[in-house]
Amino acid sequence: MSATRAVEIERKFDVEEEAILPSPRDLPGVARVDRPVEHRLEAEYFDTEDLRLASARITLRRRTGGEDAGWHLKLPAGPDERTEFREPLGEQADSIPETLRGLVRVHTRDRALVPVARLKTRRVVYRLRDTTDAVLAEFSDDRVQAEVLIHQRGTRQWREWEIELVAGPPALLESVQDRLAVAGVRPSAYQSKLARALNLDPNPTERAPKRKGPAGEVILAYLRQQVQDLKDQDPRVRQDAHDAVHKMRVATRRMRSALATYRKLLDDAESVGFLRNELKWLAGVLGQARDAEVMHARLKDMVAEEPGELVMGPVARRVDLELGGAYQEAHAKALEALDGQRYFRLLDALEAMIADPPFAPLASKPAVKVIPRLIQRDIKRLRTAARGARRHPAGTSDHPALHEARKDGKRLRYAAEAAAPVNPKKAARLANAAHGVQKVLGDHQDSVVTRELLRRLGAEAFILGENGFSYGRLHALEQSAALEAETRFHREWKKFPAISLKA
Repeated sequence: MSATRAVEIERKFDVEEEAILPSPRDLPGVARVDRPVEHRLEAEYFDTEDLRLASARITLRRRTGGEDAGWHLKLPAGPDERTEFREPLGEQADSIPETLRGLVRVHTRDRALVPVARLKTRRVVYRLRDTTDAVLAEFSDDRVQAEVLIHQRGTRQWREWEIELVAGPPALLESVQDRLAVAGVRPSAYQSKLARALNLDPNPTERAPKRKGPAGEVILAYLRQQVQDLKDQDPRVRQDAHDAVHKMRVATRRMRSALATYRKLLDDAESVGFLRNELKWLAGVLGQARDAEVMHARLKDMVAEEPGELVMGPVARRVDLELGGAYQEAHAKALEALDGQRYFRLLDALEAMIADPPFAPLASKPAVKVIPRLIQRDIKRLRTAARGARRHPAGTSDHPALHEARKDGKRLRYAAEAAAPVNPKKAARLANAAHGVQKVLGDHQDSVVTRELLRRLGAEAFILGENGFSYGRLHALEQSAALEAETRFHREWKKFPAISLKA
């Protein structure tokens, strides 16, 4: 059973115990305010002993009282926005629903979840309505008592105000903040009540890489962002959200490419080799689902565009059964991998690399001097691959040199993305040019894989006594598309810019 999902958009404010609530009645769009309603809320928060969830701005709690009693998991989605998943209370207070456990497993892995804090809140809620009587937002006046259950145990209490949108526009948050600022009230430094109870650093800062700063900071910042992207997509893959598999796979490929291009900045060849091999494994696991997804969409569009008289037999149904089933099977295997020790140890190794990067002496040199030289090797690599591909003119169609050029184009693209702090404009131009190579040869590779499937489906149709004509026609269309892509590559490669990131 899937958890109930909702989007929470809110803003919190720190206030003194005796602060007087300003009237919200004349806020833009607010026609009237309901009589206040008081709730008594009790919540127990769960996390690992080392607070991995709280450190990632995630809260997992079981709350009683109020109108939404139950298990609540909140994942960050923006400055004022969080994605909330809810499950019923259940019979046992410490029995965390497996659905919610799965959504945070990328952080907790095989670590136990334990109670870390208990909060009691006396909440007074004011509903703000518009002229149609729709609820725009709820304004809450909270008095909180918190008991910390781990590490430095103790109690804290405070008062805070909270405005949460219901049907109102985001501009309402700004109006409320402006109104409160006049009264000397400022937004809370903490993202959640739990963060305040645990006294976590509300504004952890990470140093942005500079063009004249250490070259190692460039690769470190890029890897850190890709690890975060991977973690962000993990729960979405588990929910089978649109494009999640693709985005997670791209994050793994970006990291693997960056570790190859910038390997001279790192002094631990064994660790780098382990990470690259394991990232390749993870990309392969995700790739099975992604390839089925891409082919399914590609063939559905092709069949839909065919004249009706040329679609002979249950072609669309056969494609749906084959590729829909292949996707479901591959997605199930991906989920099994995401719950496995191999994946957990990869995540551990990535975090260890970021926390304490094994920099080589070269990493301490200025990025503006080092990074362009390393990227130049990838530019040369792509040019060599392109020359190899051009020795096989359009018409040969499936020569492996085209696939190699595609992979080298992808590697250069990611290397240029990582180099943005050194020279943003030139790096973006180089990344876009490499992406163009990757895209046109990606179209070619998709055709190669799709034709293999069509050849098999055509043979199976014959065995089943069905008409195989349409599969042969689709195969011919795909072959034509591959030749067109190859021709386009040869034509557009001549325009590939000569770009150097050197100062």
